[in-house]
Amino acid sequence: MRFTIYQESRIGGRANNEDRTTYCYSRDALLMVVADGMGGHHYGEVAAQIAVQTLADTFQREAKPMLADPFRFLQKSMTNAHHAILDYTARHKLKDTPRTTCVACIVQDNVAYWAHAGDSRLFLMRAGRVITQTKDHSRIRLLVEEGLITEAQAVNHPDRNKIYSCLGSPTPPEIEFSRKTPLEHGDVLLLCTDGLWGITSGEQMATALQGANLLQVTPMLLDKAEIKGGIHGDNLSVVAVRWEDSYVEDASSSISTQTMSQDEITTRLEEFGRNPAYKSDLSEDEIEKAIEEIRNAIDKYNPKK
Repeated sequence: MRFTIYQESRIGGRANNEDRTTYCYSRDALLMVVADGMGGHHYGEVAAQIAVQTLADTFQREAKPMLADPFRFLQKSMTNAHHAILDYTARHKLKDTPRTTCVACIVQDNVAYWAHAGDSRLFLMRAGRVITQTKDHSRIRLLVEEGLITEAQAVNHPDRNKIYSCLGSPTPPEIEFSRKTPLEHGDVLLLCTDGLWGITSGEQMATALQGANLLQVTPMLLDKAEIKGGIHGDNLSVVAVRWEDSYVEDASSSISTQTMSQDEITTRLEEFGRNPAYKSDLSEDEIEKAIEEIRNAIDKYNPKK
C-alpha cells in the first residue's frame, strides 16, 4: 500500500474537545476512525475515546496483516464500543448515557469498506468531485430526503444537531455500511465531524484537495472552518488519506507499507487527556483514573486473545 494521510482535531469555539480520531495500518490494511462525543462533564470525550480505542485495539490484534472480513470487523468493533460505553455508564451510575457518533473506514486490496452511526461523515473524492458520502442519521437528513426542507434550510435548522443513531444510546445503534468500493489512484477519503462539514461542504473540500498536497491543504481547510465558526464554533476533526499506487507527492509525505513485516502495526491514537488539542481541566490523577476506567470498559468487550 502507498498513501498520504493527515489527522488533526481542534477545539474550535468550545470549552472542551469531545472529538477523537485515530488511524492504524499494517502492511496490507489501513483503518481510519473519527468520533464526536456527546455528553456533559467530560463524558462525551470518554465515549468518543472508547469508540476509537476499541476499533484501534481490535485492528492491532486482527490485521495480521489483513482483516478476514472488513465489514464484520466494523460491525463487531462498533457494537463492542457501544456496549463498553453502556458498561462505563452503569459503573458510574450516570443519569444519562454519554454517546458518540462514529465513522470508520478500512482499506485493503485497494478496496474501501466503511460504516457509520450518527452524523460524522465520510466523503470519497475523485478528480475534484465527491462521488459518494455517508448519509447522516439525523432528523434533518430525513426532512431533506422527504422534501420538507431544502439543503440550504438544513444548515441553520434548530434540529440540525438531533441524531437518531449513535454509540452509547440505551437503544442499539443503527450502523450503516457501505458497499465494497474499489479505489483509484489519487482518490481521497476524508472522514470528519460536523464542525468541519457543517461549515465547509464536501464539494468545496474536494475542489480544494484536487491535485493538492494533502498535508498542506487539509489544515488550511480546518483553519478556514475554525475562523468561520468563530467563538461559537464546534470542535472540528478530520482524518484524510490520498490513495496512491505511485508517488504523486514528495517521498517524505507518503507512507509505503511494502517493507513492513506481516505482524507489524503502526497506530496514531492520542491517549485520553494527553493531547493539548483535547483541552481538559482534569487533574493528572483524574486523567490517570479515566484512562484506567476506559481501558477496563474496553477490555470487557474486547478481550485479548
